[in-house]
Formats: sequence, structure tokens, C-alpha cells
Amino acid sequence: MITRPYQPPKKLRGVNLGGWLVLEKWMTPSLFAGLNAEDETSYCVELGAKATPALHEHWHHFINHSDFAWLASIGINAVRIPIGHWLFGADYPYHPAYGSSLHPYVEGGLVILDQAFDWAEDLGLVIVLDLHAAPGCQNGFDNGGILNVCEWHTKPEYIQHSLNILERLSERYHNRPALHAIEVLNEPHSTLDTALLKQYTTDAYQRIRKYCPADQVAVVFHDGFRSFRDYSDFLCEPDYSNIILDIHRYQCFGRAEQDANIYDHIRDAVIEWQHEANDIITEFNHAAYVGEWSLGMDYRSESAWSKSPFNYPAKAMDNFQTNLAFRGYAAAQLLTFEKYLGWFFWSYKTETMPGWSFKDCVANGWLPNNFNDEHPNI
Repeated sequence: MITRPYQPPKKLRGVNLGGWLVLEKWMTPSLFAGLNAEDETSYCVELGAKATPALHEHWHHFINHSDFAWLASIGINAVRIPIGHWLFGADYPYHPAYGSSLHPYVEGGLVILDQAFDWAEDLGLVIVLDLHAAPGCQNGFDNGGILNVCEWHTKPEYIQHSLNILERLSERYHNRPALHAIEVLNEPHSTLDTALLKQYTTDAYQRIRKYCPADQVAVVFHDGFRSFRDYSDFLCEPDYSNIILDIHRYQCFGRAEQDANIYDHIRDAVIEWQHEANDIITEFNHAAYVGEWSLGMDYRSESAWSKSPFNYPAKAMDNFQTNLAFRGYAAAQLLTFEKYLGWFFWSYKTETMPGWSFKDCVANGWLPNNFNDEHPNI
């Protein structure tokens, strides 16, 4: 094991390792085949003891050392790893979704995360640890652990357990040179009180800084689907330092975005998002990452892409045109996101959605196959 000191890369070009230590059904539908489960909580509750061998098998095979090695070989220098609040095992707060099981989640993910640090350090990658699923769920999305439930903010024990997890992550990994940053909470819902999120982030900063000095590890917070200007004068120097704002940028979740054609998507990426980037860079107190983005233009299914989203002008696009559209949309986003301190594609791998799979996007020629500064190949 390598220990500090460590100098991080100047710009992070990364991928998310989604669907690995926090399940999302749409990413790995084979795991959920024959089940009623819609998220990791219901998956573990429904399977009971059978969830342990199933998830251990998934953790060991979905992503492994060869994946880290391939990413490093094409110039990707960072991974963002989503984790659940159950990572350290019991005792985490009970939620009614658990039914009769006090602690339904499968243990053993910590060993996998330890291994990920070994791989990253062996290959020169850095890691952003991301608290993706908090107790009671912070957003009501499946990526928060419990679909259609958003209760994280309603009980002090949920918030305190989240802070405890961040502190334990800091204590465990603070000497690992691959640790670049810890993100305090992924995508808190837009309806959550901004003052509550600010207090939580401030408390999280103090917990992380117990073990992680500001000159070695960044503290990241998500914008909570609100303007960066809502965080003006928040956690400023000299009392707080090495803080990074995380924004996620997709064009697939609103009806207007789903009905847009490829030219609309590219225009928004190179004009609207570029103007936003300029505003954040010039006005905001902290640096920023685009922590999630993809080539998805319709979240429902890739098959829809040959229908309404791509009117050319009123016909389905052929394969040549579709490949051009993906490449153009990818280049438009990358040109804008390169303005930031870093970016992370969502996600490294999916089973059925190539526009959301970094591996497939590179194989299909939609994304570059070399992200190195020295030898660009776009």
C-alpha cells in the first residue's frame, strides 16, 4: 500500500462506477430478473439470505482490475465511486422499507472498495468517494437506495448516520494517495431546505477534516438541483478550503428534452451550458466538477432514439446519421465540460443502455479512445 504524499492530476477526466456498490435496476436488469424489487433495499429484503452470494458475485465480476487498467490505458485518470450508507454494515438506522429485517443490506462491499484503492494506486488513478445513498433516501430515486421515498431530512438519526459514514471513510482512507475527494451527499432533492443542506455540508466538512487535510483531499457537495448562486459566500476561505461544487448535466428527463432533436441537444451543450460554465468559473467561490453526464437523450430506452428524439427532418435516422449524432453530442459536451476542474461520465458500464455506458460509447466511436493530453485522438 502506498501512502501520502500525492499530487493529484491537474484536470480530472473520469467515469462513475455506478451500479457496482449501489444497485440501479436500469443499469443491471439481469440482477433483478424475476424479482419485484426496484432498488437495492427491496432487492435485499426480497432475496433475504440469497442476496449475499448474488451481490458478492456481482461485485467481483461487474468491475475488476482489468477495467481499471483499460481506463488508465486510454487516459482516464479518475473514478467516482458511489457507495451506500450500509457500507460499514450494522448498525444503521431502521427504515420501514426494511420490513422485519433490521439490517437487510449485504456486507462485504468494504473489501471491494479497499481493493479499488489498490487498483487505482497501482495504475495511477484517483478516487472520488460519493455518498450516493443515505438513510431514508435523500431524493426518492432508486440511486438513493429506496425508490419513491425521500425521508433522509426528516430524522436526526438519518443525518447523523450520514455524517458518521463520512467520518469513517475519512479515517479509513485518508492515507491512501488515490483518495482525491469525498462527496458528502449525491443529488439531494430540490425540495429539501437549502439551509439544512448547508448545515449538513458544513458539519460534513468538519467531520472529513478530522482526518483529511485540505491540502490533500477535497470536500465535494452537490448543488441539490438549484443555482450555484444559492451557495454564494458559502464555506469561504480562510476557514474552509479545497471545496468543490458538483453539478450533474443531462438532457433527457424533461419532456421538452426528450422531444428535442440532435441540433437542440448540441446547441444547449455548447451555448447554454457553456455560458453556465463561464458564470460558475468567474462568479463562484469554489471550483466545480460535472460529476455526471451521458449521451442519453431519452432516459426511457435506447430504442426510442430511432423515433421522436431524432427527426431528420421527419424520418428515423439511419445508422450513419445516428453515429454522427452521438459523436457530435459527445464532443459538444466535452468541449464545454473541459472548462471545469473535471468531469465524470455516467457510467462506466450498463447492460442494455449504450448511450449511458462509457465502455460502449468508446467502442462505438462516439467518445474518443484516448483522453491523454500528449496524444489526442478525437
